[in-house]
Amino acid sequence: MVGRHLFVLAIVVAACGGAPTASTGPSPTAVAAGASPTASPTLAPTPSPSPTARPISAVLERIDPAKLNDHMVALASFGSRDVRNPNHAKAVAYLKEQLDAIPGVVVQSHRAAYNGVPLENILAIVDPLTTAPAEGWVMICAHYDSISSRSPGWNPVTTAAPGADDNGTGTAALLEYARVLAQERASLKQRIVLAFFDGEELFFKGSLAYLGSLGSPAPYAAVINIDMVGFNPLADRLDLIYYTNASTSLRDLTIAANDRYQIGVSPLVPQLATSGATILDAAPFGLAGIPAVALVQRYGENDATFPGNYTFHTVNDTPDKITNKTLWLKAAKLTLATALELAR
Repeated sequence: MVGRHLFVLAIVVAACGGAPTASTGPSPTAVAAGASPTASPTLAPTPSPSPTARPISAVLERIDPAKLNDHMVALASFGSRDVRNPNHAKAVAYLKEQLDAIPGVVVQSHRAAYNGVPLENILAIVDPLTTAPAEGWVMICAHYDSISSRSPGWNPVTTAAPGADDNGTGTAALLEYARVLAQERASLKQRIVLAFFDGEELFFKGSLAYLGSLGSPAPYAAVINIDMVGFNPLADRLDLIYYTNASTSLRDLTIAANDRYQIGVSPLVPQLATSGATILDAAPFGLAGIPAVALVQRYGENDATFPGNYTFHTVNDTPDKITNKTLWLKAAKLTLATALELAR
């Protein structure tokens, strides 16, 4: 089964490949024209990296829920981040503006295309203060594109797709990680790459293209994906998707981090994925043999701890639907804790 999907992945990678380029950063004027004045968080200088390593538990407490919310609201305010919608460019500009303002974070773009539609993956690289090793890197990823294909009369070019939960929540977490990790570089032994992937809603075409641009073996030791983590009125549950048996150690590390740092995700439900039918950006990496997991509010049928989310992929995936911000913060903490366990 995995072999069949790897063959398909190889064919699609050849069609979607691109090359990374350094970000020049958008002009502040261009970004301001695309976002509402009240939605964008205030940019502030980032202090120098801490000379001593903070305990991971202390680093997790530096994730600011207000900043998470501000980023999510800003992303949803663009109307749509569908790759075929002209407002997608506003999201790209916003992400680059936020990341370029953080000292110590190197921003690159990896460009690709799918069926003639341009895709832009944005990579925010946080290196140790010493030279980063050539392999063993840790990726935290989230897709920033959105879609509203479940809305009546949907037109990807014109229909709103605010994507507050899917995946403004994950994208906002990555922006917070960039701010937090920029001050933790002295404690890092490995490169951490924050990958803002495009085209996930087209069956993970952005992440697939990026994987295809990497050498062999790929430099990544682990990929952690955070996707759609802001809704559940019943429980602070997450599904922990892991891809093939190559990802079991990363799965176990994530489960242990939830307990070690008393994050409180409950239940945390492991699910084995063996094919690309589980559509998440972790999929192409996991199916290629790179340890990969994804944290999501639910991937499967409704049950006693999840009532179903009926607004995702619709015009109604708006900020007011993010009703479990405790779960969102816990997901953000668990993702970062797992990455720091690997990168320190």
